[in-house]
Amino acid sequence: MNNLKLITQIFILLIFVVVFSNRTEIFKTISETAFFQVYADEVDDLQKQIDELEHLKQLSEDATKPLESEVGSLEKRINNARYSIEVAKKEAKALALKIGDREVDLALQYQIFSKRIAQQYKRIRTFSPLIAVLASDNAADLTKDLAYRDSVKNQDNQFIRAIGEDIRGLQVDKKKLEALQITLTALEKQLDEQAAFFKVEISKAKDYQKDLGGKIADLSARQQEIINARSGSFTVSGDSELADDYLASIQGFRESAPGGSFAIFSFGGYSHRNGMSQYGALGRAKEGQNYQQILSAYYPGTSIKTDYPVMSQITVEGYRTDSFEDWYLKRIYEVPESWPIEVLKAQAIAARTYAIKYTDNGQRSICTTEKCQVFKDSPKGGAWEQAVNETKGMVLVDGGGNPVSTQFASTHGGWSKTAGWDTKDGSGGSDFLDKAYEKIGGSPWLYKAWWRAGYSSNGATCGRSNPWLSPEEMADIVNAHIVLKNGSGGETERISPVTTECWGGNPYSLGELKDVASKYGGISSANSVGVSQGNGSTSSVNINGVNMSGNEFCKAFNLRAPGNMRIPQWSGSSCGGAFFNIEKK
Repeated sequence: MNNLKLITQIFILLIFVVVFSNRTEIFKTISETAFFQVYADEVDDLQKQIDELEHLKQLSEDATKPLESEVGSLEKRINNARYSIEVAKKEAKALALKIGDREVDLALQYQIFSKRIAQQYKRIRTFSPLIAVLASDNAADLTKDLAYRDSVKNQDNQFIRAIGEDIRGLQVDKKKLEALQITLTALEKQLDEQAAFFKVEISKAKDYQKDLGGKIADLSARQQEIINARSGSFTVSGDSELADDYLASIQGFRESAPGGSFAIFSFGGYSHRNGMSQYGALGRAKEGQNYQQILSAYYPGTSIKTDYPVMSQITVEGYRTDSFEDWYLKRIYEVPESWPIEVLKAQAIAARTYAIKYTDNGQRSICTTEKCQVFKDSPKGGAWEQAVNETKGMVLVDGGGNPVSTQFASTHGGWSKTAGWDTKDGSGGSDFLDKAYEKIGGSPWLYKAWWRAGYSSNGATCGRSNPWLSPEEMADIVNAHIVLKNGSGGETERISPVTTECWGGNPYSLGELKDVASKYGGISSANSVGVSQGNGSTSSVNINGVNMSGNEFCKAFNLRAPGNMRIPQWSGSSCGGAFFNIEKK
């Protein structure tokens, strides 16, 4: 191996690390300027501070990204350098073994060398040309003898020179080996120090960015509090609601979602939010209210007429015409018959009144699904039949004695259009969930992230493993809103879910939509959120300084969110007063 080449490559790598690590001075400069005094009494001042923090955070991210992008390459180069050092060490070890073997060989040759020198010395001391001449019988023998002696002398001289050169070469190689070992050890230490330094600097930058993100979130929250106080709205802080799907619950989000994640929680499910909440009625019954009080709360301004001339028969689509009281009403499957009798009586009166109003007291047929009220052609029996019998002939009417529209649904989300706040004190506020009768009733839809197909808690998820959004996915929703609001030409046509396996089409990728939105002030990652709620609707959403109305966010979310994620209060092409919250972990 060419050791000089190896050393050169390693030094080039070290220079590369040092050059990139110098970028950390940017982080130091930024951190030294990140001091702000907070004046929470002025929204504009807070917004300026938020914008400045966002700017500093962006500078830090811009400086960190090149380092992050090089981490994989750098680690690979460091590993390659370490491998080369190990190879060099192995070669040095092998060289040391060879030197050891050569030392043993030289020791043996040195013994031969010593003997030959002694023999040569003896020959030189004892050889006499005159004696050689006299001892020879003829000139030919003398010539042979002299030639032999000269050959032996030359061989000894060559051997002596070779041994000397080997000894000198061995000494040179040993010095080179010692120098190489010292150099490799020093390079390995320097490489480890530079790699550790590089990682520490990136970690510091990340911590700094995280700290800025926290400051931005805090300022945004304080800013939202001021806006809420001035507008009479609030931000929900309920903490104990459990959905029928763990991953869709606030507990599941807080316990299992990665840090920085977002989730959209709806107050209530698919509901027109008119009339009675069935889980709210259950909560009221648990609090001791009777059916009269329950109906009065959900249908204000009405009264129960006990002698209304109820139709004798009703026509049910897909079935037949039969008795209204003894056949149809006893086959309504809207609430469990195990619920308190006061809830069942309230439901029976509401169901009776609804059917009379819907069919114009028997003049037309009625459907059998949730669009009307759920009907099955088998008696429900039990407490439900008791409730129908004990409320027979009872109908809710207005001041003129006419049947009213008695719509009802499972869960309104703590607020109804017809009766306002469905809470113990009749008011809203940031803690309205904790006061909601639907919570007392145990509704699984009071505060839930909707991400499965249909109503079922085990419906299809379109390939998603949870209902949470990453900072990049949340930024994508914001970018969808920005393009929907400001885009021109065909820029809005490709705003649809990125999960084409469920929705088809040719949607923008996250990167493509970000590029389109960048012309109008798009964002690359979401890290702060502020939400305010009012009377039964979400008033405003602010994500990374981008302000949206609740309906604007709802529309962008329902058009763009991946999988089956949605805010269920969706009507036609708009959200129509959607009531939701955005949680950030």
